[in-house]
Amino acid sequence: MNKEAKSGIIVFAVLLVLIAGVTAVSIFGGKKGGTSVKISSGSKSNQIVLDKEYDSETIKTYKDEYVAALYIEGVIEEENQNYNQKWLISKIRELKADKKNQGLVIFIQTPGGAVYQADEVYLALQDYKTTGKKVFVYMGTMAASGGYYIACAANEIWANRNTLTGSIGVISAQFVDISKLLNDKGIRTNIVHSGKNKAMGHMTEAFTQEQVDIMQAICDECYEQFVHVVTNGRKMAKADVTALADGRIYTARQALNNKLIDRIDTWEHCLSHFTENVIEKPGIRIETFKKEKKTNFRDYLTGQISDFFTKQTAAQLGIPAGALKELEGFNSYPAYLYVK
Repeated sequence: MNKEAKSGIIVFAVLLVLIAGVTAVSIFGGKKGGTSVKISSGSKSNQIVLDKEYDSETIKTYKDEYVAALYIEGVIEEENQNYNQKWLISKIRELKADKKNQGLVIFIQTPGGAVYQADEVYLALQDYKTTGKKVFVYMGTMAASGGYYIACAANEIWANRNTLTGSIGVISAQFVDISKLLNDKGIRTNIVHSGKNKAMGHMTEAFTQEQVDIMQAICDECYEQFVHVVTNGRKMAKADVTALADGRIYTARQALNNKLIDRIDTWEHCLSHFTENVIEKPGIRIETFKKEKKTNFRDYLTGQISDFFTKQTAAQLGIPAGALKELEGFNSYPAYLYVK
């Protein structure tokens, strides 16, 4: 083994030890201090405190009321480590029914996901707005595809200046045909089925143009729905939306110039603008609602190592590490009716 290889192993081993130490402190205790954020999968969580002075006498008039800061994070599907559809929908419905809740500001951090779940959230937010309460969306490093689909339910969309968004398009299927490879290796397969398209998409059978056309028709229908959601939410002409909806992602500045978002600013300014100028209740409580992430020691350690190399790659490519991580996570999921 040469010196370079030995050095690489030593550096990697030291990295593992350091991360393990940090993880142990994070999970099992360690030094106290700093800002502690309590995350709950149940009811209300921590209160966000804006760095501003407000009139205490005025605040007393609505001291029992609050604005909800709801986080939507991770790949949009039924459930994964960061996302839970059932929890999210039930939380939106609870906030709609709660008379103390005066409005909703959503922080979106996602590369997209399944059409069904994204549309469910979109419709739940439209239903929430029937109460007369306002909805704002703020985009993190990435709020693309299904994330943008959901954002179109908002009265206004804000973004960080480094946000990547858009990606208005749909993937309905991916055909992989390995039948010739198996045949060359002397491996024979046979799928017993009724209906000529029942085994459509199975990798051991060659796909037909008819089957491609079937999936394309499904894809086109979902795409038209996506375009309608954007057209309706952004109050734009369909032709203008279609011109933008070719599947590409946009920077925050590009999205603003194309009227896909309303403003580029910070999360804190979005919250203060909403409370002061939209619902006109400056200093009102802002309560965080965020799905608890279930992470064991092994997952945390693996994630820290992955983050280390992701940040290195992102720095070399010159893009936000968060955006690259979201894309890597999304690409690990099968593509079937995903808005991407």
